Amino acid sequence: MSKIELRGVSKAYGATLALRRGDLSFDAGEVHVLIGSNGSGKSTLCKILAGSVRPDGGEILIDGKPVTITGPRSARDHGIGIFYQELSLAGHRTVAENICLPDMPVTRGGFVDRQALERHATRYISLFDKVAGEGFSGDTTVENLRADQRQLVEIMKALATEAPVIIFDEPTSALDRAQVDRFFEILRDLKAEGRSIIFISHRMDEIFAIGDRVTVIRDGETVGTRRITDTDPAAVIRLMVGGQDELAGPSSAPPLAATGARAAVLTVDRLSGKGFANVGFEVAKGEILGFGGLHGQGQSAVLRAIFGVNPLASGAITLNGKPFAAQNPRAAIRHGLAYVSGDRGRDGVISGRPILENVTPIHYLRQKLFLARPSALAERVKPALEALHTKFAGLAHPINSLSGGNQQKIVIARWLIDRPDVLLLDDPTKGIDLSAKADLFALIRKLAAEGMGIVLYSSEDVELLNNADRILVFNGGSVRRELTGADRTRYNLYQAAYEAA
Repeated sequence: MSKIELRGVSKAYGATLALRRGDLSFDAGEVHVLIGSNGSGKSTLCKILAGSVRPDGGEILIDGKPVTITGPRSARDHGIGIFYQELSLAGHRTVAENICLPDMPVTRGGFVDRQALERHATRYISLFDKVAGEGFSGDTTVENLRADQRQLVEIMKALATEAPVIIFDEPTSALDRAQVDRFFEILRDLKAEGRSIIFISHRMDEIFAIGDRVTVIRDGETVGTRRITDTDPAAVIRLMVGGQDELAGPSSAPPLAATGARAAVLTVDRLSGKGFANVGFEVAKGEILGFGGLHGQGQSAVLRAIFGVNPLASGAITLNGKPFAAQNPRAAIRHGLAYVSGDRGRDGVISGRPILENVTPIHYLRQKLFLARPSALAERVKPALEALHTKFAGLAHPINSLSGGNQQKIVIARWLIDRPDVLLLDDPTKGIDLSAKADLFALIRKLAAEGMGIVLYSSEDVELLNNADRILVFNGGSVRRELTGADRTRYNLYQAAYEAA
C-alpha cells in the first residue's frame, strides 16, 4: 500500500489551470522525484499536500484512508513536512529559532523553552557541521548568512518536523557540491528509516543520483512514472516533451528567417556579474534572440545588467558599433536601449496614476521634456497603444482600472513612442492572457521586421520556439548551448537545459 496517493487532484487560479490532473502515489522508504518544465504544476501539487493551497477537486489518501488537508497545521498533523522553494525564514531570528519555528518548545508558563530549543536545533545543525561554512552556528542571525547557508537552515527546518513524509521543492539550488553530497547522505538515511521523500529537482544528475522513481508532470497532468533503474535522461526528456518536438504550433506564425548578413546592433563580450559569468552574444538588426533554459539561471540578471539596473563585474558591451557602459537605466535609455519586465508591480506600472502618465515617462526622458500639453501627448501615444490593441476607457483613468494584460501593454507602449534600437524583454508575458500574448508577439515580429534588435527571455518554451531566430540556453549563469535553424525544437531545448544542469 502506498504511503500517500493522489487521485485526480486539480487546482485553478481564475482562468489559469495550474494542476489539471494529479494522479500520484508515494511509497514509504523511497525518494520519489517530480520533474517537469516551468509552470507544469509540480510546486502546486506539493503546496496542496503541504496545506498551503486548497485543491478544487480530487482526493488524497494517506495509508489508504481519504483525508482532507485544510491547512499547514493539518498537513503536519497528517505527518507531512515541506521545504519551500521560496525560503520562508525569519531573517531577524537565529538559526536555532528558525529550525524550531514550526513547533517552538515552550515551558509550562507559556515562554519559549530556550534549553529545549537549543538541544533540538543542535541535533540538526550537527548534521551539516562539516559543510555549513564559517560563521554558521545556532545563535547566528539568519539575515547575516550567505544564500547557501540560509538554504541549509530551511532544510534543517524541514528535517526538524520529523515528519514521515517530507517534500523538498528544489532544495539544492543554492548549495555547493559538498553540501549536496551531505544532504543526499541524510536523505538515504531517512529512506532507510522508512520515510517518504518527495524531491523536486531540475538537475538530471541529482535525479539519477538520489531517486528511486521519477514522475513527469506536463501541462498540469501526470504523464508517467518510471523506476530510475529502468530509464535514462533521454527517456525522461522525451516523456517531458510528449512527442511535441515541432518547431512551432500550427496556428502560430513561424520565427522570422535569418536572411543574409546583418549588422550587429548589440554585442556582449564575456559579461560577468551577480548571477551570471562569461556571457557573450551578438544581436543583429531585425533579429529576435531568445534566452532559454530553466527559470533563474541568469537570463534576467544579464538583461538587467545590460540595461544598467545591476552592476557589472567585468566584460564589455558594444551598442551600434560603439562601446557602451551601462551605468544606469537612464543612460541606457538615452543610448537606445529599452527594457520590459514581466514583473509589472516592481518594474512597470506607476500604481494609482493615470494611464497617460504611465505611458509617457520614457518619451519625457528621451525628448528632455519638462512641460507638455496633455492633448499633444495623447496624440503621440495613441499609435503605440493602438498597435497593441490596448483596451482602456480614457487616458485620464488610473492604470489600476485595467486588466493585467492591458497594464502590460501600457508598459510596452511607452517604449514605442520613440523607437529604441534594442528591446530587452524579460519574461514580458508573465500573468497575461492568451489574447494579449498574441498581440504582443505579433508586434514583436513586426518590430523585428522593421529592423529593431530584440532579446527575448521567456519562461514558456513555446514562446521562444515560435518567435526566436536563435535560442541561447542558460544554466548556472552561463550559456551552455545555442539552438539555430532546425535545431530549435522542444526536445533540444529541454535536453540542453536539463543535461547541462
